[in-house]
Amino acid sequence: MIIDNKDALSLSKNPWRLCSLNQVEEVKLLLRLIPIWLSTLMFCVVFVQSQSFFVKQGSTMVRSIGSNFQVPPAALQCVGGLTLVIIIPIYDRIFVPMARKNSGHHRGITILQRIGIGLFVSILIMLVASLVETKRINIAQEHGLVDDPKAIVPMSIWWLVPQYVLLGIGELFTIIGLQELFYDQMPDGMRSLGAAAFISIVGVGSFVANAIISILQKITSRNENVWLGNNLNRAHLNNYYWVLSGLCGINFCVYLWVASRFVYKRVESDDERRDGGEETI
Repeated sequence: MIIDNKDALSLSKNPWRLCSLNQVEEVKLLLRLIPIWLSTLMFCVVFVQSQSFFVKQGSTMVRSIGSNFQVPPAALQCVGGLTLVIIIPIYDRIFVPMARKNSGHHRGITILQRIGIGLFVSILIMLVASLVETKRINIAQEHGLVDDPKAIVPMSIWWLVPQYVLLGIGELFTIIGLQELFYDQMPDGMRSLGAAAFISIVGVGSFVANAIISILQKITSRNENVWLGNNLNRAHLNNYYWVLSGLCGINFCVYLWVASRFVYKRVESDDERRDGGEETI
């Protein structure tokens, strides 16, 4: 604790002027996590699409199974969850041991590397989504359905499965990785705040997604060619997905720069004593 003349001569100590070394280090830990928090918002922007435009896409496609059953458009969201259930054991039992042999790290890869892989997958998600949407629009044009907002495009809803599968893979790396990061790297007495910071990413990501939509709507409305109109067959949702993939690419580059400068909290544990050494990106 550093004490100047003012504190030394004062009978009562001002806690706002006196900070222990431990308190200073805890503040540093919090500040280090802010750039990571900001650079992962784009993944949550992509995640939000699965609950909005992906569902709206599915509502315009052929959803019938047999003669009497229609697949609800929102039901495909379970594909991401099923993907997680399938690949988590593969990740833990196969990927981590193989990666541990190559890297010597007890987790196989570091937390930041895990998050980075998920951010890269988010680029692939939007690229696949844009290609599928381009195909859907082309089919709608071929069948003269552009001006009918309620028309069902003769294209199976199962075309949306790959982007949901990729989303599940991205969640395995980024979402779980963020949960680990904000738990491990928070000060011991503030781990509940770390959990709140992790959860807040999804909420703030929704606001960022709405901001991007508002900006694009304002720009495209100048030419009377709104990208995201009510008629999805005439809209340019594929262009919106291309923009998101570009933003994800830029965000990924920013994340790599931020992560390369991140310093992990030193934690004494059996794993680290066995590995010997601090984590690096």
